[in-house]
Amino acid sequence: MSVRVQRDDFDVSREMDALLTGRKDIGGVVSFTGLVRDFSDDRNVGALTLEHYPGMTEKALAAIEAEAHERFDIQASLIVHRFGRMEPGERIVLVIAASAHRGEAFRAAEFLMDWLKTKAPFWKSEDTPDGPKWVESRATDDTATERWS
Repeated sequence: MSVRVQRDDFDVSREMDALLTGRKDIGGVVSFTGLVRDFSDDRNVGALTLEHYPGMTEKALAAIEAEAHERFDIQASLIVHRFGRMEPGERIVLVIAASAHRGEAFRAAEFLMDWLKTKAPFWKSEDTPDGPKWVESRATDDTATERWS
């Protein structure tokens, strides 16, 4: 299990290679990479800024990852989440779930992203033509998380 919260970008291939090196017990790997969009709802977005509390955020992400390992038969996982100011097209988050079989990896990766969207302590602000706007939680994210209850 591995969690990182960082300002710098990440290389998906390197992260995947590091997670899987020497592993012979893994038959399926699912990854998700979240990117900054240049729009949100009905407004243009010039940049996204994510804030967090160091220590608290890592602890929360580790708990989410541990929950995935309890619920699903996965052999390895990784969460890398960025903070700071990011431009459209930049990577925000990487989730990797690896298991002996693809089904568990798919379910675990989806669970991790659903829970990250609703339970990870990040605060998001979008730079818009009308000035900075705090991002509110979405009902669709809450609905996605509820199915895991």
